[in-house]
Amino acid sequence: MFLKLETLQPTHSYKIRGATNAVLQLAASACHEPVEGAGGSAPSIVTASAGNHGRAMAHAAAAAGIALTVYVPEHAPRTKIEAIREAGAELRFCADYDDAERRAKAHGARGPGVFISPYAHPDVIAGAGTVALEILDDAPDVEVIVAAIGGGGLISGISIGLDGRAEAAGAEVEASTPFTSSLKAGRIVPIDVGETLADGLSGNLDPDTPTFDIVRERVARIAVVSDEDLRSAIHGVAMHEKLIIEGAAAAAVAAVLSGKLDVRGRKVAIVLSGANIDLERWRGITTAGSGEDGERAT
Repeated sequence: MFLKLETLQPTHSYKIRGATNAVLQLAASACHEPVEGAGGSAPSIVTASAGNHGRAMAHAAAAAGIALTVYVPEHAPRTKIEAIREAGAELRFCADYDDAERRAKAHGARGPGVFISPYAHPDVIAGAGTVALEILDDAPDVEVIVAAIGGGGLISGISIGLDGRAEAAGAEVEASTPFTSSLKAGRIVPIDVGETLADGLSGNLDPDTPTFDIVRERVARIAVVSDEDLRSAIHGVAMHEKLIIEGAAAAAVAAVLSGKLDVRGRKVAIVLSGANIDLERWRGITTAGSGEDGERAT
């Protein structure tokens, strides 16, 4: 069992890969031709994010000298919000992630900024796929790569990068199962989204996303884990590996630890996709105490 430590990226999540690729591609295209609606050769960008993508986009946009507006849920973790603000992006708060995505897409359609989806943009998916390439470089005999699934950008990129050389398997959370529900229906369907520790995985799918078809064709299995599974995974990784992971990253670990994704006897790489969790919440999960987040996982 191997852990892919995307938690050690500059913005503490794998999102830096897709964000940097998308910003660089946009900047390169702007040097050769005007970007529609962006006001000339220095386009502005708009995006929606539960936090990690916005932080990564803010990092990449600042490095490229490009203005960025990020629509975020008002309940996003403080550590993510503060990092986006510190990087110089404009924040616009919304009721939830679905509202943020709708408003960001409308903003882009009006023309004052180029909309870059956190999971549906081809350059974002391609950037995420480099996770699989690095794993194969280090462990060419790996048989399964397990990653959390929110909008599907990470697992889509991984499955394309693997190109059949290993199995791509995913994990959703009970409070938000857009892929499990849509795959069962045979098309993208709306779901009721509940509250979850895995804030980065919560929300409906963009009806236009290519990730649904990619996952349907390339991802072998998807397990669904509970928030209690997430707490056990966060606690276990902290105790045994001395690493901080957020709820979204814990989903992949939880799928294996709970047995809901059976990988016994196989060489497995689990992607620890991010570490951006409010430390107060992390301490509550990893230490004994009272209250829901203070219960010690066993």
